[in-house]
Amino acid sequence: MSDATLHATAQNPDDFAVQIADQVESFLVAVTEVARGDEPDSAVPFLLLEVSQLLLAGGRLGAHEDIVPDERYEPDTGPDADVDELRENLARLLDPIDVYSEVFDPYEPRKAAVPARISDDLTDVITDLRHGMAHYRAGRTTEALWWWQFSYFSNWGSTASATLRALQSVVAHVRLNQPLEELDGLDTDQAAMGDETLEFEAGRVMAEEIAEPLGMRPVK
Repeated sequence: MSDATLHATAQNPDDFAVQIADQVESFLVAVTEVARGDEPDSAVPFLLLEVSQLLLAGGRLGAHEDIVPDERYEPDTGPDADVDELRENLARLLDPIDVYSEVFDPYEPRKAAVPARISDDLTDVITDLRHGMAHYRAGRTTEALWWWQFSYFSNWGSTASATLRALQSVVAHVRLNQPLEELDGLDTDQAAMGDETLEFEAGRVMAEEIAEPLGMRPVK
């Protein structure tokens, strides 16, 4: 099916391209709104929901047959929008739990965990999604789907999955009233980590200490 045909059928709400684009757009709008900081009490649960829903779209793209663009070379979408302000706002909002540890590839043997930031991850995912959305809004539906599928495999799928695990872990710690390891000493800019494990700064953070500012309550 040609790009023109796909775009022509995009008015059908049951069309695959429309559904994926709607989920992508919903995520872009939602995370941008969260980053404004108007409702900090619901930030983490809301992000958990939005990332979960985005990964449903990613799973559909991953299960779909390979999408091949009509043109050999990707049309220019212009410069990507700056995400520094968005990243900084998210970092401030998520400060108590922004840094977490992640194993980049679970199928690579003996790989130590690496430090990561939820704020960096979310803006990285948004950059990929916006790039595809630029194609979609320009009427290049096949190109948009190709980009979203390709970048799902190569970047934003694993990044969003790691973010989801971090957010789910925070919610679980709070709801179950379990202490969290103190992560203030975990530096995402350090050149090297320990051979096998991350070194955390001594001390523990009780779940109730971060529950209120992040809009969560322990299970009674």
